Amino acid sequence: MDRLTEMEAFATVVDQGGFTDAARKMGISKSAVSKHVSSLEARLGARLLNRTTRRVSPTEIGLAYYDRALRVLNDAGEADALVSSMQSDPSGLLRISVATDFGVNHLSPVLGTFLDEFPDITVNMVLNNRYVELISEGFDMAIRIGELEDSTLRARKLTETTKRMIAAPSYIAKYGRPQKIDDLNEHKLLHYSSQSGGSVWKLTAPSGEKRQVRTAGGLSVNDGQSLLNAAISGLGIAYLPSFLYAEAMAKGLVEDVIPDLPVETQGIYAVYPPGRFTQPKVRAFIDFLVHAFMDKGPTDW
Repeated sequence: MDRLTEMEAFATVVDQGGFTDAARKMGISKSAVSKHVSSLEARLGARLLNRTTRRVSPTEIGLAYYDRALRVLNDAGEADALVSSMQSDPSGLLRISVATDFGVNHLSPVLGTFLDEFPDITVNMVLNNRYVELISEGFDMAIRIGELEDSTLRARKLTETTKRMIAAPSYIAKYGRPQKIDDLNEHKLLHYSSQSGGSVWKLTAPSGEKRQVRTAGGLSVNDGQSLLNAAISGLGIAYLPSFLYAEAMAKGLVEDVIPDLPVETQGIYAVYPPGRFTQPKVRAFIDFLVHAFMDKGPTDW
């Protein structure tokens, strides 16, 4: 006889307190339930149930076996559900967290194509400049840039970006061009107030030495696009990713402040909660983004 059926029959008898109710629960005859349980006991060489005319209860060995059998049956049920889920068409509400500047400039423009391809999915994109707790805050996934702080999440790299210090030609003409990292202390630095490292730029010198520069300038903003606009207006030097400044640099609105410095490359990732399988709607969106950004980065934005 099938082992899982024997386990199910035994566990149902324990749950229901008898063979009659177990048979009704399983939709089979009482004699069939009894045969399954007897076959299980014979195979194991142990009595699992105490049988009286009034009640049926598990023996000490039977109770221990019942606990393990439940785990096996639950795992089997999850395995069946996994296969069904992975074969089903992507559908349902997809809730995404993404930084405002990347979401507005690069995620929003491609959402229409995604929704056309997957009409059974609805998207709720939340723009914010903080790291959300995916599970506790009810997000299916997030787009994150740079070093991943939460190692428990699953992640897939979508593309890359670079970070450079940029400023308007008018600013360089008025205040001069810094030649080295130490010269930044004499300049107006535009601070991105939502960055995880605080009011500090982490830079790499031509020698490979890691340096930190405190951005104690006159403007602090929690939005990258606003910092870019400030830099274009000549208000100071901003340290921004290429997905923000690339177009402005191509138009000559900003330029690389210290071109000799090594370029910092950052990954752009789709992150999602850990689990035994990825929901079809999440997998569909991540595959779509990989394709959508295949010609992007690190500097091609």
